[in-house]
Amino acid sequence: MRILAAALSAVVFTALVSEPAAAADATKRAVPYYASISASRARMRTGPARTYPASWLYQRQDLPIKVVAIFKEWRKVADPDGTEGWMQANLLSGTRTAIVRGAGPVELRDKPAASGRVLYRAAPGVVGRLAQCGNGWCRFDVKGQAGFVDIGALWGVEAGETLP
Repeated sequence: MRILAAALSAVVFTALVSEPAAAADATKRAVPYYASISASRARMRTGPARTYPASWLYQRQDLPIKVVAIFKEWRKVADPDGTEGWMQANLLSGTRTAIVRGAGPVELRDKPAASGRVLYRAAPGVVGRLAQCGNGWCRFDVKGQAGFVDIGALWGVEAGETLP
């Protein structure tokens, strides 16, 4: 059994490969919805324009965010810690990701059930991609190490949400 670990920074988060294509279609989506940061450097601003000061610089691969408002090409987002601000839509991706929350590690299982065999453990702060969410479980992939996680242990997906 391997343990997956995370290094979180209070000021700067680590980087992500770019996948901004889905952000352009986001103007047609109902808010709120989850997305992820796709740029290697993404600034959160205090308002919806480059003239507003930056409040955060994110450099975290696939960091999930929640889009709570839309204004032209800007998205008001909330990060996993609850910090809110504005980002340009081209810095975001429709790729669904989540971050492990809670005080201790979560178990990634071979099937979406508590009776499933534990494949890995992921520490709080670990980010992974989501798929196959339903019945309280999501397939959670951390750089190729995947398993099913109880949806309640993740930020980036709502309880009862279904993903293909």
